[in-house]
Amino acid sequence: MSSIGRASVLIGAGTVVSRVSGLLRTIVLVAAIGSISGAGDAFAVANQLPNNIYAIISTGLLTAVVVPQIVKAAAHADGGQAFISKLFTLGTVGLVAATALAMIAAPFLVQVYASKFTPDQLALSTAFAYWCLPQIFFYGLYALLGEILNARRVFGPYTWAPIVNNIVSIAGFGAFILIFGGPQTRVDAWTPSMIAVLAGTATAGIVVQTLVLLFFWRRAGLALRPDFQWKGVGLRHIARLAGWTFLMVVAGQLAGIVQSNVLSGASGEDPAIFASQNAWLLFMLPYSIIVLSIGTPYFTQLSEHAASERHDEVRADIARSIRTLGFFIVVAAAALAVAAVPASRIFTNGAEQAIAAAPVLLCFLLCLVPLAVLFVVQRTFYAYNDTRTPFFFTLLQCALVAGGAVLAGLLLDRSVLAAGVALTQSFASIVQVVVASVLLHRRLGGIGTAAWLPALVKFTLASIPAAMAGFVVLSLLGGSTGWMTTSSLAGAAGAGLIGAVVVAVYVGILALFRTPEVASAFSLMRRFLPRR
Repeated sequence: MSSIGRASVLIGAGTVVSRVSGLLRTIVLVAAIGSISGAGDAFAVANQLPNNIYAIISTGLLTAVVVPQIVKAAAHADGGQAFISKLFTLGTVGLVAATALAMIAAPFLVQVYASKFTPDQLALSTAFAYWCLPQIFFYGLYALLGEILNARRVFGPYTWAPIVNNIVSIAGFGAFILIFGGPQTRVDAWTPSMIAVLAGTATAGIVVQTLVLLFFWRRAGLALRPDFQWKGVGLRHIARLAGWTFLMVVAGQLAGIVQSNVLSGASGEDPAIFASQNAWLLFMLPYSIIVLSIGTPYFTQLSEHAASERHDEVRADIARSIRTLGFFIVVAAAALAVAAVPASRIFTNGAEQAIAAAPVLLCFLLCLVPLAVLFVVQRTFYAYNDTRTPFFFTLLQCALVAGGAVLAGLLLDRSVLAAGVALTQSFASIVQVVVASVLLHRRLGGIGTAAWLPALVKFTLASIPAAMAGFVVLSLLGGSTGWMTTSSLAGAAGAGLIGAVVVAVYVGILALFRTPEVASAFSLMRRFLPRR
């Protein structure tokens, strides 16, 4: 617990501050461009393009392949210095090329993701894209540097650097509102100066975020230097491993393209692309704070055990991490579900929009707990250098996501289209988790299901009366049309109050039944105290 606990707390604290500042960033952005608007969706598509490339680079290559390889390279005589220098040089060259190609293809990329936009909306989104696409290079560099630091057990900087990005963005978006007013929802109201300030700010934040990591590089005990001699250090092996993962993430991006195009048909007066992104941001808040902060150190340890072929310890890692994640993630899902409307008000421009956006969040929340399990299962495959199996169970999920989005577009009214797309995604993710768990069970001869599945059931049962208590608080304080939806700040306060009640009842019930994870959770929380 000691090393993993300290790393989890360090990552968790950084993630909490990062996510809170990220919420403020999005609140200011919504104030500038609106949540449910043509201009908001145009910017959402453009600013999402570099994020999609980043997902391919980070999830498709670094997390799945590079971390286990760096852990292995640490056993080399030089501690892995030559390997990491070659890898860093290769990654930088590849990022420059990818950024240049994306800039050339900007109009095509926007059209691919938003074919149902009006011509004026496509033109605005393309103008935004030219300012946003340079983020690809800095996102990729940030991911490469950060994963190298993580693999060397320097966890903090990678988690804390996004806070600087959020500060830069809040200042820039605030300046936009002071200069041009807001929210600027009309597509035909945008000038080149407005586009440059808004999209330029988004890119500037990513640049600063990347530069921050360089200040912590010495702590990794590495001296990087350009090295173009890539032969002989196992890069062919990495390419073979990354091939499956790359295809897996590309499949996910293709499913995302289908979703984006379906949602672009609802852009304007109903929840669409930007509203869905904001609902996903709320969904990812507990996932990032809980799953990534606790799961990332476990992944490094699990990779070490897998590399040493200590399979019993790997199975123990799986069971222990899922139980720990489940204790926190179940109550987070319950609290956020009850507070869906106040939470949605944080990223909307009024109570009516919050009520319209809340079903999108609720539909996403159905897969929050399954995705926590998937985090552990999928990364166990990666720890054994198996990227082929995750490709196939993710391909199934992507097919279900794309098919579900198309079906939603054909059957649903545009007012509930975003919620329908979110629901089909949750269903696809649940199927993916079941298939992935069965495959890993067969590979390892068991994954400790008897140790963690009953625990998840127990947590879920405890969350039901906790959620009921939260609903009572919501009703007593005015419900979906009360003071909690009068402003973004009121929405955040209301969601926090409901969440506190849900958590208190949940922990009380589990403590009453002497659930072991309660003591472990309090032990972890005590590490946040100053003397710790």
